[in-house]
Amino acid sequence: MLHFADMRLEDQSWAKPLIAAGNLPGCEYTFGGNFIWSEAYGVQIAQVEGMYVAKAGGEEDFSFLFPVGNGDLKACVDKLAEYCRERDKPLQFHSVLESSRHKLESLFPGEFSFTSDRDTFDYIYNAQDLITLSGKKYHGKRNHIRRFQENDWRFEPITRENLEECRQMHKEWCVINDCEHNCSKKAESCAVLKALDYYFDLGFTGGLLRVDGRVIAFTVGEPLNSNTYVVHIEKAFADIQGAYPAINQEYARYAASDYQYINREDDTGSEGLRKAKLSYRPAILLEKFTARREPV
Repeated sequence: MLHFADMRLEDQSWAKPLIAAGNLPGCEYTFGGNFIWSEAYGVQIAQVEGMYVAKAGGEEDFSFLFPVGNGDLKACVDKLAEYCRERDKPLQFHSVLESSRHKLESLFPGEFSFTSDRDTFDYIYNAQDLITLSGKKYHGKRNHIRRFQENDWRFEPITRENLEECRQMHKEWCVINDCEHNCSKKAESCAVLKALDYYFDLGFTGGLLRVDGRVIAFTVGEPLNSNTYVVHIEKAFADIQGAYPAINQEYARYAASDYQYINREDDTGSEGLRKAKLSYRPAILLEKFTARREPV
């Protein structure tokens, strides 16, 4: 019988090698990302037939991250199907990439329906584009950064000495943006604070910006696969012109200069976030699907 358990730091020892074996470009495929969002999305994990499986949602409406690892995918899916049959629930996978869709169709031809989910598409950029911001298409970004650089500013890596300042900056950001009365912002706030609480345990890398000595922006990420770096968190005070493009560029230069791509995750369906992420001209808009098989 399958048993899904809450994520623990010690699970990294078996989960990270399986996730790495998949070498997938989707932002969901990091232990750290799953861990910091585990409370918001009810994420539990299990090792099934040599595959890493993350289950999201409660018992009434759950789905699985498409399995990743070097085990037996068909046997894994069969066990997940049995898990769902016992509960009279459909077998559902979320964040299914095109390559994973082909695997599923090959192993179970005609058994799954697939729905493209635009709100979950990842924005993937050429790392050098975000580092240099060269060319006419980034003219506006460079102008905003020049205005920001008129301040007395500096960039520095997140360390044990300045981590608490990031936490306090985020709390101030939440007050300004009324996180307490906005469900999605409140859930995001929990994920941000969890990322800072377990920053060193999860092996994250981060950077911050100061203006006049005060932390006004910070960002946190980690390697996603062999050629891609993923940015999990980016926060800045919106009333400081150029703070967002400045932290974006400085962090890309600091953390991702050795990578071909930077994955800045999805837009969750937010019109404002979608416009902002499209304005950086992604090299890849990574399509994802929901796969569903009704109970038999």
